[in-house]
Amino acid sequence: MYSKLLFFLAVAVILISCNSSQKQILPAKSHLEWSDAEIGALFHLDVQVFEPEYKWRETRDHQPNPSVFNPKQLDTDQWIKAAKSAGATYAVLVAKHCSGFSLWPTKAHEYSVKSSPWKNGEGDVVKDFIASCKKYGVKPGIYASASANAYCHVDNPGLVLSGDSDEQKKYNEIVKTQLTELWTQYGDLFEIWFDGGVLPPDKGGIEMLSLLEKYQPNAIAFQGPYGFTNNIRWVGNENGVAPYPCWARADSTTSATGLIQIKGLNGNPDGAFWCPGEADFPLREHAFQGGWFWHEGEDSTLRSVNDLMERYIQSVGRNTNMLLGIVVDDRGLVPDADVTRLAEFGNELKSQFAESLGRTGGKGNIFTVNFPSPQKINYVVIEEDISKGERIRDYKLFVKQEENWKQISEGSCIGHKRIEKTPNLITTGIKIEITRAFGTPLIKEINCY
Repeated sequence: MYSKLLFFLAVAVILISCNSSQKQILPAKSHLEWSDAEIGALFHLDVQVFEPEYKWRETRDHQPNPSVFNPKQLDTDQWIKAAKSAGATYAVLVAKHCSGFSLWPTKAHEYSVKSSPWKNGEGDVVKDFIASCKKYGVKPGIYASASANAYCHVDNPGLVLSGDSDEQKKYNEIVKTQLTELWTQYGDLFEIWFDGGVLPPDKGGIEMLSLLEKYQPNAIAFQGPYGFTNNIRWVGNENGVAPYPCWARADSTTSATGLIQIKGLNGNPDGAFWCPGEADFPLREHAFQGGWFWHEGEDSTLRSVNDLMERYIQSVGRNTNMLLGIVVDDRGLVPDADVTRLAEFGNELKSQFAESLGRTGGKGNIFTVNFPSPQKINYVVIEEDISKGERIRDYKLFVKQEENWKQISEGSCIGHKRIEKTPNLITTGIKIEITRAFGTPLIKEINCY
């Protein structure tokens, strides 16, 4: 009897321990703010905009001269206003892409705006960008890739092509200098983008984690160094489509080599890390260099408003953020056609989700919204209180027809936001039934549109 009692006590301790550790996997404050931001913009401007035949991998031995960079009408206010019209609440500037040309006057080397004719070498795109973000109330971010740099003869995952250890040390000092500049000279950043992940020290990279924790501890880090609290992950494509389910928790963040691989693109509701997904994609589809950079005569490649709405449903509506790539042309402006399309998308988004026809929320397993008369419903938007974690594992959606409830769909992950499409559905009510959960389900809000 005594041995049985000890056995049951041991099991109870294990269960309590497991539950306790599971409850501790919660989002950081920065994660909560980032999830609420929902839509971001990613701006690309580099030497290939002025020398379009340049391809950094194929022609790395022939770098464009800094003299080609001269966007005489550059206006970061115009960029941010265009992004904001599309609903973006944060913006990320590609301060250095794979060419190695730097949009700020870095002290690390001469291949930057300081060697260009733009503003007689006295300009700083990063400084202007951050100022415009602050001016229009948009949270600023910086793309700070260390994984590829044609000017320094470096390719993924951040190793010099020669394999020479002294050359690697010199490149690592360049990385450290540039990241320190970007993270100390422009104020607090909302998001930092490590395209290609982060090469850890034991693989030849710099001690990125301590540098990030020292200078930008509150920033969200896309594919950031292993062990950073505020990491987020890639969803596996550049098409703005998150897999479903797409849990905010995951078994890992970035791989040991820093090459953006996650064990399971769907995440894991019982994973050890809170590391939600961000779905990036360009506004221009099948265009120059993936649509990320501007090329003359490609206005026809702009995604339609309907396409952008689908990207929104399949990113934000699947518990990830939507990051929309916006080109900057050789004038230094977002092209007119892109400005128009961004505003059209923003207006459509507002129109579709302008007025809730009914809402509910709270604790429990069953949530019901009844209408006094039949309503046409296009979307049911479900939001979990993720400050307490992702508790809901499975749910069913019902609609009321006459006096009967009819199930029309079922799902698993809700997280920050799950959008169920119900095109032109006529009903007198909707019901969400939580069929499986870890702990008491906490619904922030359910809205019908």
